[in-house]
Amino acid sequence: MTFELSQRFYFEAAHTLRRKIETEGSLRIHGHTYHGEVTISGTPDPTSGMMLDLAFLRQEVNKVRELLDHRFLDEVQGIGPATLENLCLFIYKQLKDTLPNISQVLVERPASGDRCCLKM
Repeated sequence: MTFELSQRFYFEAAHTLRRKIETEGSLRIHGHTYHGEVTISGTPDPTSGMMLDLAFLRQEVNKVRELLDHRFLDEVQGIGPATLENLCLFIYKQLKDTLPNISQVLVERPASGDRCCLKM
């Protein structure tokens, strides 16, 4: 059996984006409330009954949240254009060394119905 354990978080951030559709509003600085979720997969330790201590998962996810929350994403090193795809990849890269069993990173903007999921 394989289990999945997830931690959700949110962050508020601004960015610009060069695109071919809805160009005018995207070129101006604008912000979103982003919701993220990091999922790890595996089997629980037989002694502790846990795949990973949730406190450790929250601690590591919060480190990434602090890099993104109330930031101008265009200036955050390593993101590139602040697309949902690049945000998923950025979060994964920040966590892959401390959480090697990441199986999924999700970033969404509920207000506009946009969502991206990176699956390993």
